[in-house]
Amino acid sequence: MIGETEYKKRRDKLGSSLAKNSIGVVFAGTYKTRSNDTEYPFRQNSNFYYLTGFKEDNACLIIIKKKKKSKIILLVQKKDKTKELWTGKRLGEKKAKKRFLVDEVLTYDKLNDILDEQMKDKSTLYYDFKLEDLKAKIFKKYMKDLRESKNIATLIEARRLIKSSFEIALIKKAISITKDAHHKAMRLSSSLEYEYELQSEIEYIFKKNAAFSDAYTSIVACANSANTLHYISNDKKLLDGELILIDAGCEYKYYASDITRTIPVSGEFSSAQKELYEMVLNVQLSIIDMIKPNVKRSALQKKSEELLCRGMIDLGILKGRYKKLLKKQKHKKYYPHGIGHWMGIDVHDESPYKDKNSKEILLKSGMVMTIEPGIYIDKKDKKVPKKYRGIGIRIEDDILVTSDAYENLSKGIAKTIEEIEAISS
Repeated sequence: MIGETEYKKRRDKLGSSLAKNSIGVVFAGTYKTRSNDTEYPFRQNSNFYYLTGFKEDNACLIIIKKKKKSKIILLVQKKDKTKELWTGKRLGEKKAKKRFLVDEVLTYDKLNDILDEQMKDKSTLYYDFKLEDLKAKIFKKYMKDLRESKNIATLIEARRLIKSSFEIALIKKAISITKDAHHKAMRLSSSLEYEYELQSEIEYIFKKNAAFSDAYTSIVACANSANTLHYISNDKKLLDGELILIDAGCEYKYYASDITRTIPVSGEFSSAQKELYEMVLNVQLSIIDMIKPNVKRSALQKKSEELLCRGMIDLGILKGRYKKLLKKQKHKKYYPHGIGHWMGIDVHDESPYKDKNSKEILLKSGMVMTIEPGIYIDKKDKKVPKKYRGIGIRIEDDILVTSDAYENLSKGIAKTIEEIEAISS
């Protein structure tokens, strides 16, 4: 569990990075309309949560920087018994003052008054440039008197790159729940009829273990459906003799997991499926072994493409000379995506891949990223040997960069052909 002391350290570090005579504003998330007057379940803005651990909407964090010191003000929703009857209890101003290690707590309805007062002599405003229009309009009247405005989101997201021990523990917990879900899918695949049945079994495990949100919409893609990278309809039949690509991970206390396994419906891989699967697995293992501090993510991408290109030539999927095929990027038809991404509070953490000078950020201890090579061969692709057509395979793990190498946080989730078949049988 992340304590209030850690959130305070994050706020203080952010405050110290702001220019003198400036003000920074970070808003809580808002409810999103699903249909007419119904809404999606509320999910806090990731940057606001990173700085506060507060899960309510109608809240705002204000950082006032004069010279060296910064003052932190938290605005929270005013207590309202009538509203709380419908939408649940609010923490309120009094309890917020006791809980949060900030300089001042006020109610959210004071926002405009505070900005009017504090913006009088400020030269720089920091706010999230991706704000929806309604909130962005709040700042318009101050813009003419400012020297500059800066995107506070980029400052926060850069700090989110390195995970604390508390964050890593939460990610590990999310992965342990996801492990149980994937293993259950392996055991049940041969006894179910539709993709959505398998999806429901996976997500039942999430919620049963207090992971009340999926980190993203689950992909349960049987046969040729796996060749649609973001396939989420999950409404096709599970066909005996085919593979199922399952990309599913839970979110535990706001921290994500992101795992993909490709398993046989019947519990056993065919010889052709084994050939493709072993190729992708060997590539993934090779790339994971490259991970250590000071390595470039682009180097991992380059190597994955080289290895997959060679593998495709060996299996007769690509025909021609290796260097020429690689130069013309012929392999990209079957491997069109990146090798992986940052992961944390967001499944695709918005942390930067380049620094302020546009130089690629090197891997550092404490970073968490996915490694997910794949191959996708459409059933109508007559340029490929018939035995491989209609097969899509991706294998994805969550990797922590350590002081001298890496830790595969999801190594306990069955991945080899032998492990998967043993659980499935």
